[in-house]
Amino acid sequence: MKEAYIALDLETTGLNPRDDQILEIGAARVEGGAVTQVYEVFVNSGVPIPQKIQELTGITPEMAASGVPVREAMEGLLDFCGDWDILGHNLIFDYSFLKCNAVKLGGSFEKNGIDTLKIARKFLPELPSRSLEVLCSHFSVPQEKKHRASYDAIAASQIYQEMGRRYEALEPDVFLPQPLVYKIKKDAPITISQKLYLLDLLKYHRIDLDVSVDSLTKSQASKMIDRIILDYGRIKR
Repeated sequence: MKEAYIALDLETTGLNPRDDQILEIGAARVEGGAVTQVYEVFVNSGVPIPQKIQELTGITPEMAASGVPVREAMEGLLDFCGDWDILGHNLIFDYSFLKCNAVKLGGSFEKNGIDTLKIARKFLPELPSRSLEVLCSHFSVPQEKKHRASYDAIAASQIYQEMGRRYEALEPDVFLPQPLVYKIKKDAPITISQKLYLLDLLKYHRIDLDVSVDSLTKSQASKMIDRIILDYGRIKR
């Protein structure tokens, strides 16, 4: 088994790394099975948090507003991770968001990783589910705050340790980091017509954004326009 790695988890506004945003980053440096350092931060993306996400995570708009810009959050995480391998439950989900955001900011995020979901699917096919919650119950791993990033990251690390004790001798290679592959489809920048209409909407409804309109992609702008119209209505001429 890998003795030193970064366990990480994200909370996000949705499931699409191209259009949805990171709400919270939680990461734990694990050495010899023990957590030696934790990085956790709320991300202020400037977009509304769907009600179902608020109910699932307990993260409120006020909590998100107290966070840092995505660039600062990502730079902090990249510095925290260094050249260490990463670990998570359904890791490719978190990795897709991190890689997309790193690329949007002009950087990169190429990593080897360990996915505890893949390991659980291999060795625990009899369980009704291999969700983190079910695995925590199965292995009697405490889950203090469900769907909060740093707590879920540490829980995934403990699951890794528990599965390693039982199954590593059967197939050692399964417990080693593998290259993470996620291809990013480039999105076009916001169009001039989108920008003008979005600015008119923001002015009409007196909405302040914490992100630059110019930084939005075409799909992000479309989603933001739809959300504003849904929440506030169209411009009445």
